[in-house]
Amino acid sequence: MSEPPGTHLLAKLNLTDATLLVMGAAIGSGIFLTSGFIAQSLPHAGWILFVWFLGMVLTLFGGITLAELGTMMPQAGGQYVYLREAYGPLAGFLFGWMWILAMQSGGVAALGIGFAEYLSFFLPSLSLQNLFWDGLGLQFSYGQIVAVTSIAVFTAINYFGIRSGSTVQNFFAVIKILAIAALVLGGLFFMAGSSEPTSVQALPVPSGMSLIAAIGLSLIAVIWTFDGWYAVNVVASEIRNVRRNLPLSLILGITLTGIIYLLVNWFYTRALPMHEMAGTLRIGEKAATWMFGPAAGTAISALILISILGCLSATIIFGPRVFYALARDGLFFKSLARVHPRYHTPGNAIIAQGLWAGVLCLSGTYEQLYTYVVFAMLLFYVALALAVIVLRKKQPTAERPYKVWGYPVVPVLFGLAMLGIMINTLIEKPFESVIGLILLMAGLPVYYFWKKRSLL
Repeated sequence: MSEPPGTHLLAKLNLTDATLLVMGAAIGSGIFLTSGFIAQSLPHAGWILFVWFLGMVLTLFGGITLAELGTMMPQAGGQYVYLREAYGPLAGFLFGWMWILAMQSGGVAALGIGFAEYLSFFLPSLSLQNLFWDGLGLQFSYGQIVAVTSIAVFTAINYFGIRSGSTVQNFFAVIKILAIAALVLGGLFFMAGSSEPTSVQALPVPSGMSLIAAIGLSLIAVIWTFDGWYAVNVVASEIRNVRRNLPLSLILGITLTGIIYLLVNWFYTRALPMHEMAGTLRIGEKAATWMFGPAAGTAISALILISILGCLSATIIFGPRVFYALARDGLFFKSLARVHPRYHTPGNAIIAQGLWAGVLCLSGTYEQLYTYVVFAMLLFYVALALAVIVLRKKQPTAERPYKVWGYPVVPVLFGLAMLGIMINTLIEKPFESVIGLILLMAGLPVYYFWKKRSLL
């Protein structure tokens, strides 16, 4: 698609911006919620820390795998572009279809609702249960209005330039990293000279579950807590010195996030006896309250609120670039391929994402849709792991500024990890997985419609 001279996305993100984008997109509310579930499957501090370390290593394998693809094809759209080049335009489109339908937009909606839920801790009148409108067969809560408003604000910030969006995202990322550091350091100071906590004492693995099965089940929660690390691949065309900074930002961002997760879980295992950890949903609040007193629960709620906002900000930055890439290839509305002549952002694509995410918030369907597409999403990540191998054979002479370490073992291990989680999802949630495949297949007629339209 031709554009007026000077109207294109600009490379304005440096290494710090890109690294904080990886961390900001990954660190949301999950680290404050998932460890209680893991403790239920692996009731031993050593195994809990091990599974978080293993999750970091596997995510890092994914990062360096996508680093090769990102430096080989530093284009807006990231994973869409890699799948298109490895398997053809249909595979790329189906990824984009699911990304737009629920994978990305549903994630934005979920973060908006999560923000509203934690804000209601401080402002109860803005809760998701307090109705704003009840009439004409429709119900909207104040919490939903808060969610839509938060999405609209960050959408506007990002519309006016990736530099403004990145600055706000960096602010939230730094604040939550410092707050988490204060939590861990406070725990270290508080526990100085204390006796060994009861959480290091082994409890039996749940009946009927082997240690390997317990690790596998726990690893699923860990991998999802790292989700979002691939953000920089989607905005690769807007990263300065991308050949150097994209791989470095993935390695640094994932590693630093993993270290933070390990430290936070160390805090949990020192603050709480294991029987108090197991099965606790809001484990961050419980651990802080247990160690520092009731006021700490409020502080953790504030930290989670900031963390969700930062994650929302990061997610709104990278998501629209897939909308934009599809439109440039003639597989989505042409207007979404336009770059704003002044702000150099895919402005229409940013607005489109915000509008659809808002609709999902108000309709209440975001959570159900997101559950349905998890299986298909994992299928794409298995395909992405193998794409490195496919493209080395398909395009052997292509320039590869960065080559994945340990090829082909590292991409294969990452792919096997995703495949294992995908199989577990199919076993545990067969109905949702089948619905997800049906939604994926529903993209076929949509693809041929846009394909035919682009040829006219």
